[in-house]
Amino acid sequence: MDIFFEIHKDLPREGPGDNRSTQKALALMQNLPYHPQILDIGCGPGLQTLELARRTAGKIVAVDTHQPFLDTLQQRAQAAGLSERISLENASMFALTYQPNSFDALWSEGAIYIIGFEKGLREWRPLLKPGGYVAVTEISWLKPNPPQEVLSYWMADYPDMQSIDANLSRLRAAGYREIDHFTLPTSSWWDDYYTPIQARLPMLRQRYQGDAEAKEILNATEKEIAMYQKYSEWYCYVFYVMQVE
Repeated sequence: MDIFFEIHKDLPREGPGDNRSTQKALALMQNLPYHPQILDIGCGPGLQTLELARRTAGKIVAVDTHQPFLDTLQQRAQAAGLSERISLENASMFALTYQPNSFDALWSEGAIYIIGFEKGLREWRPLLKPGGYVAVTEISWLKPNPPQEVLSYWMADYPDMQSIDANLSRLRAAGYREIDHFTLPTSSWWDDYYTPIQARLPMLRQRYQGDAEAKEILNATEKEIAMYQKYSEWYCYVFYVMQVE
């Protein structure tokens, strides 16, 4: 795990995303209160958390299990003058202890896969106030019958990966109605995520030469990037915005 966190240390984001997509998803929540209570689950270093604070007059609770990410978010919030409206908690998405009907919106960019798309939607639903919203990004197949190479890769790495239509069916089964969905742009994979990772890989290979476990993780990271370069037309992160039925 040390090498994993060195790969990801101080990245702008811990997965594909961009502020414009966050803004677009937020704008779809047309009946959100003026001072919403928002829970950002698996917030990472929190660029989307900061954007939610900038674009609303509400309060955001940001949750993650990796304290360095929370420390980074705290520093960013202080620098942006937003720390009074962002509270941080080191907690697991598997064991959220907030009272029912506590939040107007639940947010999770690039993290719901950890608990599972439908499981997360079902287990987090009681935390929402009546009419509350959910916005999550989930990696999804964009079209059927992907090439065997990329299919085998993702079935080994994330076997629960589904098509957009399948995910829409799952969110309805979990008690929501779809507001809208949209795919993230290609730039959201590169600008704040893959490009800075690629820039540090040669240095990490030099530092960890002779370490077989580190080499395996570095190779896996390069393979993930190569898969997206080759097969991006077949899969992408999709923003799903929904509301409690």
